[in-house]
Amino acid sequence: MKGRTSSFLFIVFLLYALHGILSVHSFLYESKQDEPLRLELIHRHSLRVKMPKTQLELIEELQSHDVIRHQMISRRRQQHHHSIPTGLRRNALETVASIAMPLSSAWDFGAGQYFVQIKVGTPSQRFLLIADTGSDLTWMKCKYRCVADKCGLKRATMKKVFRPAQSSTFKTIPCSSEMCKFELEFSRQECPTPLSPCKYDYRYAESSGALGFFANETVRVPLTNGRRARLNDVLIGCTESIEGPKGASIWAGDGILGLGFGKHSFVAKAASNLGDNFSYCLVDHMSNKNVSSYLTFGRNAETAQQNSRMRYTKLALGGPKIGPFYAVNLVGISVGGKMLKIPNEVWNENLGGGTIVDSGTSLTFLTSPAYIHVMDELTMALSKYKKIPSDAFEFCFSSTGYDQSSVPRFAIHFADGAKFEPPVKSYVIDVAIQTKCLGFQSAPFPGTIVIGNIMQQNYLWEFDLRGGRLGYAPSSCT
Repeated sequence: MKGRTSSFLFIVFLLYALHGILSVHSFLYESKQDEPLRLELIHRHSLRVKMPKTQLELIEELQSHDVIRHQMISRRRQQHHHSIPTGLRRNALETVASIAMPLSSAWDFGAGQYFVQIKVGTPSQRFLLIADTGSDLTWMKCKYRCVADKCGLKRATMKKVFRPAQSSTFKTIPCSSEMCKFELEFSRQECPTPLSPCKYDYRYAESSGALGFFANETVRVPLTNGRRARLNDVLIGCTESIEGPKGASIWAGDGILGLGFGKHSFVAKAASNLGDNFSYCLVDHMSNKNVSSYLTFGRNAETAQQNSRMRYTKLALGGPKIGPFYAVNLVGISVGGKMLKIPNEVWNENLGGGTIVDSGTSLTFLTSPAYIHVMDELTMALSKYKKIPSDAFEFCFSSTGYDQSSVPRFAIHFADGAKFEPPVKSYVIDVAIQTKCLGFQSAPFPGTIVIGNIMQQNYLWEFDLRGGRLGYAPSSCT
């Protein structure tokens, strides 16, 4: 009897151990090894719900948000003095499976980001997060050990909130841990007891910020075969308080999906389990509710189909002046096939310049030496149309009699010879009925050029983190 009992206990122990091993590599039994993970991208200007404002009002709010966001990006790049250990990161990028996350437009909120739906916790709770390549923290609005009317996030201002008490896989990061003290850049120096949660104060544009604490949690994601997979111990933020004006974009969704390049970002976790790259394709920001695209981790079937059309340029990752952003090396801009006379320091981050690709900024920002030349060439070509005054844009005109073929092609030239030539509608944008504007914004120099998401629309973008390169090709994104 004693031997039978011992055998039984051994089997129980063995099953428990195997469960632990399989939990670490959950994709091995929930999906095929090469199955992509995709999340649907939902643009914040989508017509899925009632639009509260006119198109012009939305565009003006979008422009105002972008200007402040660009100021924040410039400050973060100037203040970022430590590099991310790319060697450690690349060692973690072992292909196990792939994820595909639906991503669509949401034109109702009046700004320019895209949303992704994810499920967090056990049992899972569903949230709509802003997909942001400029942020390395994933967080949700959260209620933790508080009564509704005593929480920092009041019921009237909340959409969905994460309730950690209802999740069996929620684990706080202790403030006394090495991770809190040395690895989490935005952690606060507060530690009343060794096991108290590690707190953060994460700052955004528009003088807004998210305050809460770090934890590890399980995230469930969809696969292209219709099944779901599990990411264990994803670093998330439980945001208990939001600072900033109510119109700030930080209030729009249920939180932020941090897609920036960082040791603890969602990208780092997904890449280490699911492959060495991620990709997305952005539909037009004013697409209707039935049009969506995907944020994909791992093998993307469209990338293979577009192989002959894909162009690649080098990505600069984790440098001392780059931070969580995805930087690229430019050597010039052409309009109508003519290279513009823009000083070389505009492209050089060591001389005060540099360029990033950002999903959280809608419009494209050119530092003043580049902006002046680009606008001179384009306004000259469009001068035959009736000019319309605008507070948000330098040059707007009546689209009566507009012929797209009259617009010279704008192109970005990368240092390794690649060229990105967006469609005309990505820089001559609709802002109101019969009104179009040149969709560029001026930024001071020294400063950062930002390729915004409107310029990225109708292209497939592949971020190859292991190879350190950015791929792109025209696509319908459907």
